[in-house]
Amino acid sequence: MSNRREFLTRAAITAAATTVGSKALAAGNGQHSAGQAPGSGNPALPADPPLAMKRFPPKWQYGVGGTQLGNMFEVTPDDQAEAMLVAAWQGGTRYFDTSPWYGLGLSERRLGHFLDDKPLEEYVLSTKVGRLLMPDASVDEVGIWKGNLNFNYRYDYTAAGVRRSVEDSLQRLGVPKIDLVYIHDLAPSNKDLGDDWKQYLDTALKGAMPELTRMREEGIIGGWGMGVNDIEPSLAAIEQADPDVILQATQYTLLNHQDALNRLFPQSRQAGVPLVIGAPLGSGFLAGTNHWMYSTDIPQGYRQQRDRLSRIARDHGTDLRTAALQFTAAPDVVAATIPGARNADQARANQQSMQADIPAEFWQTLKSEGLIHESAPTPG
Repeated sequence: MSNRREFLTRAAITAAATTVGSKALAAGNGQHSAGQAPGSGNPALPADPPLAMKRFPPKWQYGVGGTQLGNMFEVTPDDQAEAMLVAAWQGGTRYFDTSPWYGLGLSERRLGHFLDDKPLEEYVLSTKVGRLLMPDASVDEVGIWKGNLNFNYRYDYTAAGVRRSVEDSLQRLGVPKIDLVYIHDLAPSNKDLGDDWKQYLDTALKGAMPELTRMREEGIIGGWGMGVNDIEPSLAAIEQADPDVILQATQYTLLNHQDALNRLFPQSRQAGVPLVIGAPLGSGFLAGTNHWMYSTDIPQGYRQQRDRLSRIARDHGTDLRTAALQFTAAPDVVAATIPGARNADQARANQQSMQADIPAEFWQTLKSEGLIHESAPTPG
């Protein structure tokens, strides 16, 4: 395990300066012998799947998040979702993230349809566990997920629950491998869990986490981690379990980053657990939408701060989307940033932003004017 941890640390630290060919998240990359859970007699999980962990961290430290594939905020037509994925692939993106929760299975089905004819060794695929879906014709929209979804859900962070969730995801995706699995939304900000979130965390510490470790050791998955919107469960997993990576959403953007700098990054660095940054654009706010972190409630002063950042970006020959994305990929502990995209134009714009040059004077201006924390890493 120490060798594997050392490998993770090296991969995270060098991700900003190197490209896809020389990286891996874990020493195991699909060459293990796989099997089912001890005593389970369950052959539903793949044996020795063709994992692609050598492609993680991904090129440009960039991937595509699958929220928009799940009709977040509004219905995304099938052809538009497919065109987005085509544009991302043609631009070189090879890391795709999804979840059963995104559109209650819709995001996984759409992504799997797109990946159906793609070589398995050429892309990294991550999805999530923690909710099991159930067909329910009475269900229309669920929260921010729009359209006729026809599925409901229940939480399950047990060992059996995460095995079942991985099996179900493989069926919806229609592909024979999942590289990374994140334990999803086990956090105090999840209103479904409320004050009971720590009880669910205890269940996961005893069930989901050791089970995902076994699945990694069996070679069924390439690695696992947390996929959450709060720092507390990420720290708990790092301190009490054996995650390979943390998908930390909503906590590291141009507008809010000090807490992650102070609490999460040091622990991540010390443990050799790299981070994937979710919602790097604040669920679209830093690209000009009226949503901040999956809500229309914009914190006081954020619109004015966004306008100020945009103005400074233009003065330095760049734009706010580009600055926001590159900012989240700059820390040595970050393996990838994964904005969502609703259409092909957005996918292309995000990719172009990750490859653009931003003058060092821009970042110096932001620090001198107190718009980003003095200790925040910047590109270059």
